[in-house]
Amino acid sequence: VQLQASGGGLVQVGGSLRLSCVASGRSLRDGMGWFRQAPGNEREFVAAITRSGGTAYADSVKGRFTISRDIAKNTAALQMDSLKPEDTAVYYCGVRKAGTILSETRNVNRYEYWGQGTQVTVSS
Repeated sequence: VQLQASGGGLVQVGGSLRLSCVASGRSLRDGMGWFRQAPGNEREFVAAITRSGGTAYADSVKGRFTISRDIAKNTAALQMDSLKPEDTAVYYCGVRKAGTILSETRNVNRYEYWGQGTQVTVSS
């Protein structure tokens, strides 16, 4: 199983980026999530999409980020608008583990197969 995140880069405050996650060997049908990790910090929840297509967002990105999924292509995306310096981090996509219940959606331990991540840097 491999997940490949891409689309990161350097952008100014207020700009936009679109991250992509390509999965092989495991379907994203059961759900997936985006997490991020800044230097010295723990990996934190950003957004997730469940098996049924429901979405969840961290309060810090709600209204600015949009998660989507294409089951046929086995890919997912994270559209990031109105970027802020505090959004700077390495962004990872992970597959939702089987048996994850709704209340566990924001739990990093309920995701697997992270891949190498993609760096997002927002300059002020």
